[in-house]
Amino acid sequence: MVHALEHLVVRHTRRLPSPTGPSGDGAAAARRFDAALMTAGFKLSGELLERLSGLAEPTVVETAVRTLATVRELVGDHVRHNVYFVDFPANVPDTLDFWTECFARAVGERDARAGLLRRLRAGVLDLLSLPAYGRYPHTYEEMVARHDELIASAGDRLTVLHPGGEAREEVGALYRALAGSTTPLGAEHLGDLALLAEHHAHDPDGPEEIPVRENRAVVNRGRLRAGAAPLLDTVTDVLRLGCALVDGDVTLHEPTRFRSLPRRHRRALLAGLDALVAASPGKLADVSAHGEAWKRLGERLHPHEYPHWPHAAEVFAVARGERRAPSFDGRVEALLARGDLTGAADLLASHAPGRLFRAADRLLRTAEEEAEWEAVLAAVERAAPRVSGRVVLSLREHVHNRADLPGAGTPPRRVFVNREGRAWATADTRPPLPEAVRERLAGLLDAETRRRLPDPGLLLIDPQILDVALPLSGRAAPAGLGVLPRGSVSPVEGELLRFFTYWREERHTTDHDLSALVLDGEYATVTWLSYTALSEVEGVHSGDVTEAPDGASEFIDLRLGAVRGTFVVPQVHVYAGEGFDETAECFFGFMLRDTAQEGRPFEPRTVRTKSDLRGPGRVALPLAFRRDEDGRWHAHWLHLYLRGKPSANQVEDHRVSIAILLRGLFGRKSLTVRHLVSLMEESGTPVAPWDGRSVPRTPVTYLGLERPEGLPPGSRVITPENLRDLLPA
Repeated sequence: MVHALEHLVVRHTRRLPSPTGPSGDGAAAARRFDAALMTAGFKLSGELLERLSGLAEPTVVETAVRTLATVRELVGDHVRHNVYFVDFPANVPDTLDFWTECFARAVGERDARAGLLRRLRAGVLDLLSLPAYGRYPHTYEEMVARHDELIASAGDRLTVLHPGGEAREEVGALYRALAGSTTPLGAEHLGDLALLAEHHAHDPDGPEEIPVRENRAVVNRGRLRAGAAPLLDTVTDVLRLGCALVDGDVTLHEPTRFRSLPRRHRRALLAGLDALVAASPGKLADVSAHGEAWKRLGERLHPHEYPHWPHAAEVFAVARGERRAPSFDGRVEALLARGDLTGAADLLASHAPGRLFRAADRLLRTAEEEAEWEAVLAAVERAAPRVSGRVVLSLREHVHNRADLPGAGTPPRRVFVNREGRAWATADTRPPLPEAVRERLAGLLDAETRRRLPDPGLLLIDPQILDVALPLSGRAAPAGLGVLPRGSVSPVEGELLRFFTYWREERHTTDHDLSALVLDGEYATVTWLSYTALSEVEGVHSGDVTEAPDGASEFIDLRLGAVRGTFVVPQVHVYAGEGFDETAECFFGFMLRDTAQEGRPFEPRTVRTKSDLRGPGRVALPLAFRRDEDGRWHAHWLHLYLRGKPSANQVEDHRVSIAILLRGLFGRKSLTVRHLVSLMEESGTPVAPWDGRSVPRTPVTYLGLERPEGLPPGSRVITPENLRDLLPA
């Protein structure tokens, strides 16, 4: 079972668990393994190559087969990426010429001609119905034969795999890291945690603490399925566990359809509820916040069949309104309705410090005199030590974005992003916070963060990580390769920028469309590339594919020097069929190439990022590219989804809404690694840039986009894969 989980370690840590097997001369097999990895943009570190060379050849080969499958999937090379136009990016026709050719071919085909004439007589011609449209006119092998081999470039990506410890040790460490994360995990990482939790349910060396409730629910499901007792602190923990057991939404933001549960699971949930309420009847106040969900769960648990757990029955009585249990939020709102702002702040500080931080802006906006501002700030300062580091930093980021006061003209845009990545913008009509109040609040939040930061010793930093946003939300970044959290900024160095998307339908015919919108500095449309605009000055589109039973790919090739605007916004539209959450597989990415490089449309060594698309809505905005005043391009990571239309989404229809959203997003500042590094420096931490040459002799803390070779044993390494570990608890 441990070997079956090794691929999770490679994906999350870029470390290869130490293979077990007899010693031998595996040097030749290890070199072949390294060469095969390099075709996918990976390679073995020197230490790992040496370690594998000392093992018997069969062990090395078996390890190579497993690892190659993992890294190829990580980069998107586990599927065949075909293109509609076989010579892409060469010989892409003009859009109207292509449509005319499709029509002419349909007229020339006897079987298609009659149906075509009927549609023409009706006055409507659907291009998608033409026989030559939307389906690959050649095989993958025929396409590959038309392209030369990739010309290697010094700029190609090369991700190094490092040696890890024994498999059991590495898998256990990954479980503890995910379970003990101080930030909510995305859906993909929650799925990985679920696999690990069931395997480690009985391990005595489990996580010391599980601070995030959604993570706790997934761990509890694994424990319960393995016959271990769940870890429950609140009645809401029980509700989340109930959702997890039926594969529902453990965040409780979406309704869960409960189904029948095994008797042992019903007993575990009811026994846990009874013990919690018996020990602390005040916990019943939390029930009304999710009353409907409790009623639905109660229909499946049958609490009346277990009279020996009377306190569990009280939970469902409160949910049905048969028993009063005033909610905590109701008490706070009653104080605010009476104008007792100080009383509300004190109540929140004493009993719900996290809620106080989330309500701080509202309370400060409500205050009308200095004494009330002082009372709220004093309550925040008093409660700060009992609030999670993620919430402290989230409020700090919020304060950072309240610095620009609304002017006399059009109010600025306020952007909302929910946990699923769905985004919308509206006018920001909030009254400003007084500058002195804002500065004092920022100061006390920084002081609390500084107090919690550990002493890292010597801090070595790759400067490119400084503008990476701190992962303060669960879906700050989806699973993939080279993916950075929402709000991050990273440089783009190359001449050709190529986007790609791949999808494979699950049950229904599905058409996803890749597009790229070009905007000027004022967010006005310059042009776009899509299936309706196959070629422009900026580049070319690979052609529209309208079904994907065996998978389909679309590409856009851009010459960055030819872009006439300031922004390039790649996007994926659901034109028909299954959404991003419904497909069997769906992902987006981009490649960077030099103009002299040939190769197939998809070359894994040139892939800079591959990001899974799993979200609501019918329009995906993974990231946007922006050219600065010096002509340099940067990627701004979005990971957003727009509602879109039920079908027939296309770039032309969403230009205005995307421009409005981007205007709001680019006016917002994310809290980045640079903020925490500056606080460490203020505390006296020695900081040095990593130049890749001067290797320290004693353990250090390294912050960078990838783990370098040559760090002393015992060094702590923080990369985007475990960036959440940088956040103070």
